[in-house]
Amino acid sequence: MRAASSDVSRLHAQLSKAEEAGDKAAIIELSRRIVAIAPDDSDAWDTLAQTQLDIEDLDRLAQTLDAWQKVRRPPAAAIEDFRGDLCLKRKDYQNAERHWLAFLATKPRAADAAAEYDKLADLCVAQARWADNAAYRTKAIAAEDSAARRVFRACAFMRLHKWDAAYADMAKANKIDASDSQVKEWLPQFERLQKFLPRIKALDARIAKSPNDPAAAGLLLDRARIFTLAGRPLLALDDAERALKLQPTSMRARIQTAEALLDGNRAEDAAKLQVSKDLLRGDDKLATASPSYGGHVTEQALRELGALDSRLLANPKDVDALAARSKILRGLLQFTLALADARAALAVDDKSAAAHFEVAHDLDGLGQSKDALAHARTATELDPNDPVKWYYRGILEAQRADFPAAIESQTRSLGIRESLVALREREQCERRLGKVSQADVDLRRIRELAPQHE
Repeated sequence: MRAASSDVSRLHAQLSKAEEAGDKAAIIELSRRIVAIAPDDSDAWDTLAQTQLDIEDLDRLAQTLDAWQKVRRPPAAAIEDFRGDLCLKRKDYQNAERHWLAFLATKPRAADAAAEYDKLADLCVAQARWADNAAYRTKAIAAEDSAARRVFRACAFMRLHKWDAAYADMAKANKIDASDSQVKEWLPQFERLQKFLPRIKALDARIAKSPNDPAAAGLLLDRARIFTLAGRPLLALDDAERALKLQPTSMRARIQTAEALLDGNRAEDAAKLQVSKDLLRGDDKLATASPSYGGHVTEQALRELGALDSRLLANPKDVDALAARSKILRGLLQFTLALADARAALAVDDKSAAAHFEVAHDLDGLGQSKDALAHARTATELDPNDPVKWYYRGILEAQRADFPAAIESQTRSLGIRESLVALREREQCERRLGKVSQADVDLRRIRELAPQHE
């Protein structure tokens, strides 16, 4: 017995040195030796299990917990804690929660209970269980209050739109410890959101009257817009996704959902909605400065999309509405979605000049200039009195180095309405063909129309 005790003491001394050195392999080997000699050494079992968890050697961790449980009667409470951690690593959330609750049933000391409730609350975040998240945060605070735990519960209440409770917790957190890192990170964000609360609360009340009515989609998108301006992309995403479920064909809901995803650095998820990371974010008079979020889709674009969504909900074959929505989407640099609308318009009316014009733009934006030019030509044939269509046709012809055709198209555009852009394009094409005198004539006219640019 003395020899065994001496061996255990020696191994513990070596284990302490290995822990100081951070040598994980040595810690595991030494801990195994200790429990082989002294199976009732809970500290060694704990160290072994924790180190295997740290290096994510999950299969061996499971074996360690089974072996520990066999030699310890009744089983150590820590085993349940570790089993919960193991399940979490394996994304087995249901069993993780079950094991952690079993650990709490052993009545651990307050600090350990609070830490366990923290883990349970974090687990609920991963599952988007916001009410349960708030409930576990409350239990963590009851076990051991702290500024950080107040902040975390404030965030849970914010996600549940329990604004008064959220701000009460933030005030309490600031009072407990204004220097806490969580308080310093989140207090300014709550202060920024506060200025938007009157508008948010008004929409809360209206949405609550009929939360599942498709007509509520517009209200949800209005509230999502406010959350976007307030720099709260997760709250915006909640509302935008709900709106998209209520009205799956809504392009405004799709764009706002994608914008919230992009604000949350989830470009791959936005791409699943066929919205690229190139989504144009312009200055908006209603937006506050927010460098972190790179600007916002303009209010005007969203309102126009919403109006066209309503028209198309009433009449899915409204060619003009499809073409107009395609144009807005093109302006947002979403050529795939724009092309789908434009082609849908052509499927209804293949003689729509506006639809052909939009298809041309979208194909060009997608790098298919040859097919784009074919549609641009059809657009001018169907609507020969539109100078913009002739101008754009000339642009595409010049891109394909057909400068004589480009000059002719720009001439047709200028014959309908004189414009600087068409003059400049024609002048450049003329110079490419060596028609210097004609180009100089155009240049003089350009200077007459826009001397301030020279």
